[in-house]
Amino acid sequence: MTTRAKPLIGITMGDPLGIGPEIILKALHDDTTCGACAPFAIGDAAILGRAAAHVDGVSEIHPIAAPRDAICGGGTISVLDLANARDIDLAHREPLAASGRAAGEAIERAAELALAGEIDAIVTAPISKQAMRLAGYAHTGHTEMLAHLTGAPHSAMLLVWQNMRVAHVTTHLALRAVPDAITSQLVLRTIDLTEATLRLLIISTPRLAVAGLNPHAGEAGLFGEEERSVIAPAVEDARAAGLDVTGPVPPDVVFAQMRSGIYDAVVAMYHDQGHIAIKTLSFTPAAQGREASVAGVNVTMGLPIIRTSVDHGTAFDIAGRGIASEQSMKDAIVLAARMARAGGRR
Repeated sequence: MTTRAKPLIGITMGDPLGIGPEIILKALHDDTTCGACAPFAIGDAAILGRAAAHVDGVSEIHPIAAPRDAICGGGTISVLDLANARDIDLAHREPLAASGRAAGEAIERAAELALAGEIDAIVTAPISKQAMRLAGYAHTGHTEMLAHLTGAPHSAMLLVWQNMRVAHVTTHLALRAVPDAITSQLVLRTIDLTEATLRLLIISTPRLAVAGLNPHAGEAGLFGEEERSVIAPAVEDARAAGLDVTGPVPPDVVFAQMRSGIYDAVVAMYHDQGHIAIKTLSFTPAAQGREASVAGVNVTMGLPIIRTSVDHGTAFDIAGRGIASEQSMKDAIVLAARMARAGGRR
């Protein structure tokens, strides 16, 4: 649990060519965000300054030397200035090695600060996996990169939106690779991480469901053996350890059951199985006179630090126009502050 008056939250800028800079500015200009924590950006002050031209109410980009100097409110946005992206041509709206390098350096600095205890949590703006690869990073996703930087042996993704929480046994894998990647040990580990994270979110007795991999959860082996040979043994081991967990449950009904309140979280087997359920409900497409909006939050489980993130991408196509919604960023910051107050590092 943090001992500071307000949790100190470092927010990585993400890809400079994406919507990260503008949604950070919008989120940090919001009284709710500043009331929940002491947030500051980690990235290039010049890029944020250019983004401020498209965001109403931002009066000053305030470079700071250390996280403890962060201030929030009155139109002032604090930034730990890495000065590493100002030469990038912002009119170029597709992945670049330079933008990937700038995004990666912000993540590395944030992890360093969090491990040193100088900040209470990290919130990340979206990166481009293509740009990160062009920059030479072996780990193109936040989850994998932060696990490497923090030395976490096991990590997993949890998506949160309202009363829906979806953990993922596998994430960025080709669909044909998923069945071979799922093991009883990995399923059990994800169940354990999910249960521990829900307790950090102040759910005292989490009720979990584990989704099947195949249609109808395999239908007793008719549509696949993974439920009987891999998933069910993991569920049985979790129940033997005292966890309230059910499964494997057919994936076409388990998310609706969670939405109705039967479960507090679902453990999904692969990326789209879990993401589609959350994004179908949390995503509002753009329409006449209305911008697109995503409200879900991504939490990385298993790290020795707290990390949350927006649940959307860089949106290169609308970046620099000031129309991107900051809702997911605001939700991610507030959730990170709540986790920091509740239980500190995990």
